[in-house]
Amino acid sequence: MRPFQYTKAETAQAALQAQATQTSYLGGGTNLVDLMKEDVARPERLIDVSSLQYDQVSSNENGGLSLGAMMSNAETANHVDIRKKYPLLSMAMLSAATPQIRNMATNGGNLLQRTRCPYFFETSMPCNKREPGSGCGARNGMNALHAIFGYSDSCIATHPSDMCVALAAIGAQVEVIGENGKSRKIDFSDFHRLPGDQPEKDTVLEAGELITAIHLDAPVFADNYYYLKIRERSSYAFALISVAAGFQLNGGTITKAGLAMGGVAHKPWKLREAEKFLKGKAPKLEHFEQAAEIEMAEAKPFKDNEYKVEMGKKAIVRALTQAYERTA
Repeated sequence: MRPFQYTKAETAQAALQAQATQTSYLGGGTNLVDLMKEDVARPERLIDVSSLQYDQVSSNENGGLSLGAMMSNAETANHVDIRKKYPLLSMAMLSAATPQIRNMATNGGNLLQRTRCPYFFETSMPCNKREPGSGCGARNGMNALHAIFGYSDSCIATHPSDMCVALAAIGAQVEVIGENGKSRKIDFSDFHRLPGDQPEKDTVLEAGELITAIHLDAPVFADNYYYLKIRERSSYAFALISVAAGFQLNGGTITKAGLAMGGVAHKPWKLREAEKFLKGKAPKLEHFEQAAEIEMAEAKPFKDNEYKVEMGKKAIVRALTQAYERTA
């Protein structure tokens, strides 16, 4: 690990004023410190923001709840109001990593996780995300774990977060504060970027901006929900494919659906066409299968990850089925 300066910020303003080139905010450090050890991330200065007072769950103007960015994933997932009103989010967060990591990782940091692409972590290999212009080793290399949607010639990496897949399904906004002290809210669907020709940029955050809260939309999927995570082992493994599924029923008809996938794109992948198809339909297996076929028809796999297409179809159907069986 390279040498760096460390500053512990007591206020948000102090953290913002300390921001400069080659500076990173430090929350729980469960991803950033690993990247520093591997010489992938090379900040010259860390600003510790873990003690800032963004550590509560509160009601918001949308009729939902707001999550402090400095709350741990464990505190958030186990909060009584989250478990009651947003069980899909709780279920997704509790599927991530290990209890020890969830106790350390923060909500804001979870949104900023970097990809687990092995070419990104291996500094001897080309990676446009780590070193822009060096090439993408995965395109013609080992790409069994990589994207089947939304990738570009520059990058085929996937986003690793479970929490973010659930947030994409239920709807949220991310609040950030900038160097000028002004805050802004970003719709969650716009927060993460597709790679395009700048895969080094994971989000739309501007230089120095600090995440302060995640605002959840009013709860609608508290009864019919399921988070399915398919992985190679049951602990400390990232999803090959995951599906966050929730829907609202009225008189045996789906009036609203929220669906997103993980492990398939550079960002949490919102299943908009499947959501549209399911609205007004009965929660039947045939409709779930049709929704899966519609969504996965646009997949463009590589030589090693063709399995994700069929796996994705079955995962969507299974997640929707499990969501329905909660109240069937």
